[in-house]
Amino acid sequence: MHLITLRDWSSKAVEEIIDGTLEIKKSPEDYEFCVEGKSLAMIFQKTSTRTRLSFEVAMTQLGGHAVYMDWRSTNLVLADLGDETKSISGYVDGIMARVLKNSELQAMTQASSVPVINGCDEKYHPCQIIADLATIKEKKGKLKGLKLAYIGVHNNICNSLIEGCTKAGVNITTVTPVVNEASVDESLVEEAKGTGLYHKSLDVKAAVEDADVVYTDTWVDMEFFLDSKFKKEKEKRIKTMLPYQVNKKLLAGNGDALIMHDMPIHRGYEISADIIDSPNSVIYTQSENRLHSAKSILKKLLG
Repeated sequence: MHLITLRDWSSKAVEEIIDGTLEIKKSPEDYEFCVEGKSLAMIFQKTSTRTRLSFEVAMTQLGGHAVYMDWRSTNLVLADLGDETKSISGYVDGIMARVLKNSELQAMTQASSVPVINGCDEKYHPCQIIADLATIKEKKGKLKGLKLAYIGVHNNICNSLIEGCTKAGVNITTVTPVVNEASVDESLVEEAKGTGLYHKSLDVKAAVEDADVVYTDTWVDMEFFLDSKFKKEKEKRIKTMLPYQVNKKLLAGNGDALIMHDMPIHRGYEISADIIDSPNSVIYTQSENRLHSAKSILKKLLG
């Protein structure tokens, strides 16, 4: 069993992994030897803070061992991806890979003899969304029937939120004036529409008015934020997206909504500093829960 996208998992499986996250957070001592003697290869093609820390610490606290592998310093840059993956899976009990293209993950799953976990690609970020949904349930006491407004660029986070929310019974409205072309998944959107839980709008005020959760993300992917070649597109996006910034003015009519952001945050762009630090913000709880959700994922796939 792999975790490449939540689309491949049943609603029941998604619910179990969310509940497992909260149970492990509540009683971590009960899971200290859950993956004892097992090893996880962590392959990184792009930068990471939370994904690396959450999985490495999770393996340690569950009694296992994690091996960090920088894509650029391995033979993954030189040889056939399938051959290298077959070799790697002969050493470890699982592979967590953070890559630039979903197609590379798909190739790895075909070659691997052990579970492969998507640590983020250009289309999906399922590990983040498991932590997000667990955070919402932790704070609100439930998921079914809640309303989430996602405001930002339609990207990998947006895709996985659509998948996760519709699996968990959460109504999701996306306000996405800009679309990352590399993230487009038309069949995902069509499936989501069929659930009756997914809606798309450009009316940002209406979207947040009765939302239980307001979620935003960076307007420019991390690999492009400091790239001089992306400067013109970055400036264009900022101009387009500034009216959709999550700030006090936008949230003036809704004082109860949880504020979420998967990080890294660009203060003053997609979200104002005062909202990040407001009592409604659960951003750092959301970040912490990446550790507990990583444990829940590892327990299910390796335990």
